[in-house]
Amino acid sequence: MERDGRRRNPYQLTDETPVYVISVAAQLSGLHPQTLRQYDRLGLVSPDRTAGRGRRYSARDIELLRQVQALSQDEGINLAGIKRIIELEHQVAALQARVAELSAAVDGAAAAMQQREAQVHASYRRDLVPYQDVQQASALVVWRPKQPKRDM
Repeated sequence: MERDGRRRNPYQLTDETPVYVISVAAQLSGLHPQTLRQYDRLGLVSPDRTAGRGRRYSARDIELLRQVQALSQDEGINLAGIKRIIELEHQVAALQARVAELSAAVDGAAAAMQQREAQVHASYRRDLVPYQDVQQASALVVWRPKQPKRDM
């Protein structure tokens, strides 16, 4: 299983496939293996583990190691700050995925509502005439009873 819980073909290589041992990952990232172990202890980059508890890094892990190194060396951010940045990036990605999911659900609900509305309009009886409010002119009518005639 991948980190997000989906099943994958064990023979298909992706960016998430853990294939690199720590020495190769260190060479590819330009870091010392001890630095990789420290990043793992701090939770900055957590590679997958083999049955014997050996670390196996994926291409995505290598890219993350390079990003951590750049933030540390080029930007002068401490490791705690880098960890927080990574956590926030993961949170943003999760929220963007959720927004896309909810947007698709809203679009589906809107389409279903339009379809139902069309069904209701199609079911109208055609022998009935729609009521239209007619505006009446304003007029004041005063009624006065007739006065009986008086004799003089």
